[in-house]
Amino acid sequence: MSVRAILWDLGRTLADWNPDYLYRRLIPDAEERRDFLMSVCTMDWHEAHDRGISMAANREALIRQHPDRAALIEAWDTGWNAMFSGYMPGMDGVIETLHARGVPQYALSNMPAEKWADVLALYPAFGLFETAVISGQEGLVKPDPAIYALTAARIGTPPPETLFIDDRLDNIEAGARAGFAVHHFTGAPALKAELDRLGLLPLTA
Repeated sequence: MSVRAILWDLGRTLADWNPDYLYRRLIPDAEERRDFLMSVCTMDWHEAHDRGISMAANREALIRQHPDRAALIEAWDTGWNAMFSGYMPGMDGVIETLHARGVPQYALSNMPAEKWADVLALYPAFGLFETAVISGQEGLVKPDPAIYALTAARIGTPPPETLFIDDRLDNIEAGARAGFAVHHFTGAPALKAELDRLGLLPLTA
């Protein structure tokens, strides 16, 4: 079967999301900032948000461990929007162009449930997705096979006809095992070449 639809990951595939964008303002020293993001507000700690734990609940224990960093820990919630910097290079306008060509588009994202509305406001084009599966709303995260099964049941095209695009290789491998066509996102040029090959998006778009 030929691919005729797209299932998007969001952060670092479409949206340029990086906690460093926020914390470089709050912790100017690069070494101190790196230590904070690797030992305090880590990605392992953040994954609880993606699983559905509220930011308020998740930060309580961390603040008890690091009371001197309380304001910086709270900033992960209050400064969330400052972690975004537009689209990944070359990805601005891709959703709209595909939509205009009649390509069905869906999203599958590891994201805190409470921040989905903020992300939609930052990226209005995400409102063009026919279905968006947000991990924090489901209590499941990629690469858990269960979230791919849930997504397959909700979208309007069969997995073999749906190209799943993600920047994380483990997520891509799980998507392939779930039956999706896959593309490991490493940048807009390679993705656009693949979409052109599939007849979904001309390279000039």
